[in-house]
Amino acid sequence: MTIEVLYSKIHRVRVTGAELHYIGSITLDSELIDSARLIEGQKVTIVNINNGERFDTYVIRGSKGSGEVTLNGPAARRVHKGDMIIIIAYASMSPEEARSFKPTLLFPDELTNRVGS
Repeated sequence: MTIEVLYSKIHRVRVTGAELHYIGSITLDSELIDSARLIEGQKVTIVNINNGERFDTYVIRGSKGSGEVTLNGPAARRVHKGDMIIIIAYASMSPEEARSFKPTLLFPDELTNRVGS
């Protein structure tokens, strides 16, 4: 048996863009992706602090150091530029693995979306 557990969380980043006419996904600054141990194409859950929306999408790599957090495609209708969101990734593992697993918790600067600013 496997269970879903928190793998990684980017806590409170500001949405920098919403591009409706795009295939779909969330484009993130490469530094956010790497620091959160995410993989391009990985499924993530987005929680919008401003309006309570919660939805799934996948990660696309953006420019390093850009601070970009852009929701694309239909997901763009669930956010506004400036909204504060949480990005959550889960992983499947056995209960035994889960007991000792330590998730990555990232707390970027809320104004710049930069890690360690």
